[in-house]
Amino acid sequence: MRQVTGLVFDIQGYSVHDGPGCRTLVFLSGCPLRCAWCANPEGMEPRKQLLFRDAKCKHVANGCTQCIKACPQGAITSSGHTEGQLEIDRAKCRTCTTFNCAQACLWGALGVAGREMTVQELWRIIDRDRQYWGGDGGVTFSGGEPLLQREFIVAMLKRCQEGYVHTAVETSACVDTDHLLQAFKYVNFAFIDVKHMDPGKHKAGTQVSNEQILTNIRALAASSWGGRLVLRIPVIPGFNDDMENMEATADFMRDVGLTEINLLPFHRMGDSKYTQLGKVYEYKDVDSLPLEHLVPLQRLFMDRGIACYIGSHTPF
Repeated sequence: MRQVTGLVFDIQGYSVHDGPGCRTLVFLSGCPLRCAWCANPEGMEPRKQLLFRDAKCKHVANGCTQCIKACPQGAITSSGHTEGQLEIDRAKCRTCTTFNCAQACLWGALGVAGREMTVQELWRIIDRDRQYWGGDGGVTFSGGEPLLQREFIVAMLKRCQEGYVHTAVETSACVDTDHLLQAFKYVNFAFIDVKHMDPGKHKAGTQVSNEQILTNIRALAASSWGGRLVLRIPVIPGFNDDMENMEATADFMRDVGLTEINLLPFHRMGDSKYTQLGKVYEYKDVDSLPLEHLVPLQRLFMDRGIACYIGSHTPF
């Protein structure tokens, strides 16, 4: 039988903010959104991506040229500047399947975000970790957008349920409704992000309208799914942190019968990843939000009978 495989760009143990208890957090590659503030840009593309950590490169200090020699695409060159920096043609990297340069790098300056895994390979890691979770833990699938790898995520969720592992997902819900409802048959807990209630503004910030997302939230709330759903808003300065948007979100939640939301203050923790990918981070100069900025927003939801949590302090 054909092996079902998925592209995983990170696995983290001992996570305590991404669902009940202590958990193993699995990040799947590929996302339909292009949020300018994304903290995991290495997970946007549904393919492996080359990471370059300039500070670890010994090309200048030691005259190392191993990656240049190893690259079959000719994508890595020396710029010819006095400092002799390396330059990477990212367009050529898109067609690479071997990433010989990363294997040849002796200093850890080059790496690859993304690893093909079978269901059984990933299950072995989850099964190994379960002894450290305690009674309330489990596995959380994140990304990227974990539901985008349709066949793999359903197979993985099924395997977890068969193994009596509590399952959670962190999702944008920007997928077909039928697929979302099918996957959620094997999900116990979910965070769904709501970036903005206005379709035009949502598209301006993410390159995608929110119509499919809101449709899916309505469908899930109206379904027989028995899990726990908490909406989340990454609160982005100048984008969605106004009272009007929060009021619209609260009205939507009351309309569909949802009672919990998590406000996540903007941070720049993903800044260095953009540099490693050769990308420009649009929010590089935007300050992180102080928690006191979120208190009036929290009060707005609570005044409407909606439990609102700030930051990672979601009660489980």
